Amino acid sequence: RPTWKVIGESQGLGRRILYEGAQGALLDVDHGSYPYVTSSSTVPSNALSGSGSGMGTIETAIGVAKSYTTRVGEGPFPTELHDDVGEYLAESGHEFGTVTGRPRRCGWFDACLTKQMCSIAGIDLLALTKLDVLDNLDELNICVGYRINGDLYDHFPAASALQSQAEPVYETVRGWSGNTAGMRKQSDLPSEMLEYVRRIEAAVGVQVKYLSTSPERNDIIELRAI
Repeated sequence: RPTWKVIGESQGLGRRILYEGAQGALLDVDHGSYPYVTSSSTVPSNALSGSGSGMGTIETAIGVAKSYTTRVGEGPFPTELHDDVGEYLAESGHEFGTVTGRPRRCGWFDACLTKQMCSIAGIDLLALTKLDVLDNLDELNICVGYRINGDLYDHFPAASALQSQAEPVYETVRGWSGNTAGMRKQSDLPSEMLEYVRRIEAAVGVQVKYLSTSPERNDIIELRAI
């Protein structure tokens, strides 16, 4: 069907339109970790050119990020964990590639890279998923920058030679105990979990509006101001 026509008519009728991206922003052919990228643009602005919608169509862009970082296959991964915690995240989060079934590499949340991609993608709000996977960890680390050849970086450099040498600079926060899987009320969440979310918001510079505590569609919490 003529997508541009269907969307245009829907807009004329005042209908709300949802565009959904299928791949992460770091796989963007222009702004991702080249050459470990896909063949197209994956940032929200491409929804307009790809669908034939006009400029100004998108009112709100919501970025979806896990509460820790994962990657399938090769490519730079500064916060990757090669220890028991990494194995715990992979097992608890059932981290296997959707298409290939390959185990995903797991690491601490990279707020520096998330901030960069949110800026490039024009993200207005964040949805933070799989928080329950972090249950029962004593400490949580959040990457807030990189050290490369002795220099501090507040962004992920474009040169692959520098990317491969990036060492994470961490901010450490307390973890929480107990099982949070399936929780649906903000008031039920551990205070340490809310503090972890606050620190992510501060480091990324984008409000976390939604949390998920399990793979179930209904286990989503819309946050009030925290």
